[in-house]
Amino acid sequence: MATDVHALNPILIAVTARVRARSQATREAYLRHLRSQKDQSVSRQHLSCANLAHLAAASSDPEKAALKTMQWPNVAIVSAYNDLLSAHQPLQYYPVLIKDAARESNATAQFAGGVPAMCDGITQGRPGMELSLFSRDVIALSTAVALTHDGFDAAVMMGVCDKIVPGLLMGALQFGWLPTIFVSAGPMPSGLPNSEKAKVRREFAEGKIDQVELLEAESKSYHAPGTCTFYGTANSNQMLLEAMGLMLPGSAFVAPHTELRDALTRESTRVVIERSKVRSNALPIGEMIDERSIINAMVALLATGGSTNHTIHLIAIAKAAGIRINWDDFDELSGVVPLLARVYPNGEADVNRFHELGGTSFVIRELLSAGLMHRDAETILGTGLDRYTKTAQLDQEQIVYVDLPTVTDPSVLRPISEPFKAEGGLKVLRGNLGRAVIKTSAMKPEHFVIEAPARIFETQHQLTQAFKAGELQRDFVAVLRFQGPKANGMPELHELTPALSSLLNQGYKVALVTDGRMSGASGPVPAAIHTTPEALARGPLAKLRDGDVVRLDAHTGQLDALVDVATWQSREAVMPVVEEAQGFGRELFKVFRTTVSDAEHGAVVAG
Repeated sequence: MATDVHALNPILIAVTARVRARSQATREAYLRHLRSQKDQSVSRQHLSCANLAHLAAASSDPEKAALKTMQWPNVAIVSAYNDLLSAHQPLQYYPVLIKDAARESNATAQFAGGVPAMCDGITQGRPGMELSLFSRDVIALSTAVALTHDGFDAAVMMGVCDKIVPGLLMGALQFGWLPTIFVSAGPMPSGLPNSEKAKVRREFAEGKIDQVELLEAESKSYHAPGTCTFYGTANSNQMLLEAMGLMLPGSAFVAPHTELRDALTRESTRVVIERSKVRSNALPIGEMIDERSIINAMVALLATGGSTNHTIHLIAIAKAAGIRINWDDFDELSGVVPLLARVYPNGEADVNRFHELGGTSFVIRELLSAGLMHRDAETILGTGLDRYTKTAQLDQEQIVYVDLPTVTDPSVLRPISEPFKAEGGLKVLRGNLGRAVIKTSAMKPEHFVIEAPARIFETQHQLTQAFKAGELQRDFVAVLRFQGPKANGMPELHELTPALSSLLNQGYKVALVTDGRMSGASGPVPAAIHTTPEALARGPLAKLRDGDVVRLDAHTGQLDALVDVATWQSREAVMPVVEEAQGFGRELFKVFRTTVSDAEHGAVVAG
């Protein structure tokens, strides 16, 4: 299906063309490597007898016979299952479903490997958070280890949360000749409304309630197997997988332990087998994911006010496929992509309500109607996104795709003709403090501009202690520096949200500027994050002093210290006494901190 370029938005066309031109050499090199590995025979045919014996040794007798005949495709299962994380606990049961569905499709499936899955919700504000971003690259490496046994003709990837999906996808793209599909676990049932949870957190930060009351509220929010129900990085992952055609339509937010979820898992297996490298309509993931797929993911992120973490992850994912995108591409697309969804923290609803109203299918349909997505992008179901405008249902145990439900709620989802905002949920900031990203989708208009004195902090603890001591009841810009990938692995700073939100609610003009990350659940506080170059690389944040006036303008994209040019240029960067990170495994990641790229280049450890 050829693209009707006249139906596409001119900015979408221009950004795609620019990305394609920028990526020409790296994309061609990637595809050359992919095609050098691609053939139409089963992969294990190239193994020696000893290799094959090892591959099949633990299989049942019927599976051994099938593996030895070289007739059936063999599917790799790579999973982030553990029963510590609610989002991944349901994945325990999927391998049996996948293996059964494979046998029904004249194929075999083997659990090729597990990848680590850590929870940012558990590690927020703790030393373990310093490993969070790096865990993405560990997951990519682990995926490569699983697939490097080279006995597979397709792959099923199972993962949900923040770094896990990007890591799985980065690893899978290194084996770009394998058709690959992703399977989710789905969200937990709705618990305590997210707005109530946020209110309780603010009250605890203000000392109005005790820890017992706080724990009770948190336990009512996070209470069952499944993904957390706010629209953070985990659920943004699922939205983007659908937008890229890497999972079945309408499957992102189907609840775990339901007949439909199990049917989608089985159907995913059948689909990827039909796409396997030994079938006539094979579709390797490395050919399927191209510039159009990446642009579609960026647009879907902007239209839904998704996680800021994807301004790092999508860059790293694209790079794994030989594609080069940057923050300017996000910024330009954000100028024409309207905000169609308000899901907490950008609204009151959770992802269960979002899904009930049409969710991903609604958003994709509306964006396609306005020429804001590439309709002709390849998907695991074939060419074109049209099937992704339908939603999945069960009809006598068979998956059917039907038109969207008629339920409407303009406080959660709106058509492209009546968006919440004319522009998307992200903005790039530029100025003498460097380049940064700000999430605008949850901000009130009166908070888009702030000009106030800087208060400098070098740890989260310093800021929270100043808040508890009553030192921050005024207009100010909190500058939290030395939180970049080279400094300490770029931890999320979501622990600061309750204190800063409290000050904002008291009427003070408050903002955060940092070279660290905020959570995918970051909310109404203006936050210039991922500031590049980072302070430890002698970036501009290291030149700031307490009392310098900082101007942040999310309308114009300005991020400046209002210091006269001569003074600013003559200042030396203030560098901390760097102590080697000790404990919680951080010693093992020294090489990661040393070699990692900056945030705008995806914070990639290698390559």
